[in-house]
Amino acid sequence: MTTTPKASCIMVLGTSSGAGKSWLSTALCRHYARQGLKVAPFKAQNMSNNARVVASASGLGEIGSAQYFQALAARAEPDVRMNPLLLKPEADTRSQVVLLGQVHPELTETPWRGRSEKVWPYIAAALDALIAENDVVVIEGAGSPAEINLMASDIVNLRVARHAHAQCLLVTDIDKGGAFAHLYGTWALLPTEDQQRIKGFVLNKFRGDASLLAPAPEMLQALTGVPTVATLPMWWQHGLPEEDGVFDDRSRASGAVTCTVAVIAYPRISNLDEFQPLKNVPGVCLLWARTPADLAGLKAGDWVILPGSKHTSSDLAWLRQQGLDLAITEHAQRGGAVLGICGGLQMLGEALIDTHGIDGNAPGLGLLPLVTQFAQDKTVTRTEARFGSVQGAWAALSGVAVTGYEIHHGQTQGHSAMLEGGAVLHEVMPGLAWQSGVGPFKGQVLGTYLHGLLECPAVLHALFGAQAPTLETVFDGLADFIAQHFGPDVLDSLLLPSG
Repeated sequence: MTTTPKASCIMVLGTSSGAGKSWLSTALCRHYARQGLKVAPFKAQNMSNNARVVASASGLGEIGSAQYFQALAARAEPDVRMNPLLLKPEADTRSQVVLLGQVHPELTETPWRGRSEKVWPYIAAALDALIAENDVVVIEGAGSPAEINLMASDIVNLRVARHAHAQCLLVTDIDKGGAFAHLYGTWALLPTEDQQRIKGFVLNKFRGDASLLAPAPEMLQALTGVPTVATLPMWWQHGLPEEDGVFDDRSRASGAVTCTVAVIAYPRISNLDEFQPLKNVPGVCLLWARTPADLAGLKAGDWVILPGSKHTSSDLAWLRQQGLDLAITEHAQRGGAVLGICGGLQMLGEALIDTHGIDGNAPGLGLLPLVTQFAQDKTVTRTEARFGSVQGAWAALSGVAVTGYEIHHGQTQGHSAMLEGGAVLHEVMPGLAWQSGVGPFKGQVLGTYLHGLLECPAVLHALFGAQAPTLETVFDGLADFIAQHFGPDVLDSLLLPSG
């Protein structure tokens, strides 16, 4: 597609993964949107099992969660062009390929190095369309642009920067140490024409007295000609979900803990970003669980969450290998609450049946009398629903209206033989959520296909009597933060027409 360039293109590159590209891109989206500009985010290729359901030419499709949040920060309607290529890892050497929102079986089977030229026309067309329709396009890179073994097949860093004529910032994580070497080494490995695209270095996650950095920024500028335009202090509580949904001990509640929520951290875990609101609820301690010992200290009022999984049967096998299956069952028997979401719901049932080679066959944990059959077609949809009558630990959800999204291959229903034999199953949202009605788990175990449940303010209020900060508050906080810490006029100086 041929377009007339319109937008200024600003690209955030990093010296490594985890340097801060995603949150800085989000902050830039809100910064420029607050100036009355029409803004869109873009990331050519994202590798993540955190995905959201958004608009596409064929109806609905998937993009990486980071670009979804960036679009909201930009006050733009998220659509698949903002992340035209999404790779969803299913194993260490295999990823499902999602092109313009739709699973693409042929590209999934194509070797990685042979994939680039096939997908580049779609990436370029998506970027060109966003440039034509907006005043500013904020582009996020991936990993590092200086991976010299990958440059020949690059479709997400330098090739995109050249195509968009982007003004680039290079961000590094100074908390890891070696930040100036990382910046200089990355810059030095770039071709000369691409070195000239770097308009500023950004030091992220700094702790201490910034005056002690001198004379390193001045020395680095003498070597490269590139100024250090911002030193961003360490900030853990900004409220934006991490790129990969990661949280750590800093997620533990400050003050008195009223509820501990343990999320089972299996290897192919997905959609962890939906738990970000729990990190912001007063009194909630959010932690990973990888061994039975991580669940041993939970009380009756505490939760265990089985989150989504990109490969349910293999994550279920891992869970059993760790002994977590027994630990989860014992928690429910002690009166503890258990919540399964999507793949986690499927694990809570009696069986996984796979006749199409989608995921794999496996016995479930047996906490709900359900059976899941994997289908070739993936369900990708936005959903609005309302809970019916809910029992036990989850009774506060009764009658609560919810919104969210579904991304799953499995289709789940009651286990007919068990129900005929006397098992009781409560379908508390039609086709979306179930509870067991009898036995030791009565009212304690809830399973649902609805992602985003814990992002609903009404759900948080019902369960905790609390409200997490809104996303609008988070986005404005990010924009305020960079406006405070970037040098004067730096962000305005990046607004140059592309082309």
